[in-house]
Amino acid sequence: MRLREDLRAALTADPAATSRLEVALCYPGLHAVWGYRLAHRLWSSHHHLVARLLSQLVRALTGVEIHPGAQIGRRLFIDHGMGVVIGQTATLGDDVVLFHGVTLGGKSNHPTRRHPQVGHRVMIGAGATLLGPVCIGDGARIGAGAVVTHDIPAGAVATGVPARVRSCQREVGPRA
Repeated sequence: MRLREDLRAALTADPAATSRLEVALCYPGLHAVWGYRLAHRLWSSHHHLVARLLSQLVRALTGVEIHPGAQIGRRLFIDHGMGVVIGQTATLGDDVVLFHGVTLGGKSNHPTRRHPQVGHRVMIGAGATLLGPVCIGDGARIGAGAVVTHDIPAGAVATGVPARVRSCQREVGPRA
């Protein structure tokens, strides 16, 4: 079941987490993901207004804004949540970790893919901003405060403003 998977992901990703009950009751990033899932189902069923209203309620309660049209994989963990924004055409793979203040934003108002595509097992540090239809490869790490406007290859570590690749692994294995 996805709820158990989400709880396990939080316990794995956050060394401060002490129990499933604590995570279930006290982690706004997790609440935002659960709210997104319901809003996404509504969005996919063409109940766009209700989906957007729900997503705005979740944003008010958690400080995390996830557009219900975004495509999010399994086991997303949003640590400290506040200020995270995920745009409508963003896609995130499985086992992604986002820290507070991350923005997956657009650079255009054209009705095409205009938000980032994030691969599997990606970590995006606090305050990082990814703009436009950039692709972040599997296993990449984006440093805190980085501004990404170009594709980042799989296994890379990217930092700075603008973000530059600082190192790159050849092989990117599954999450430990």
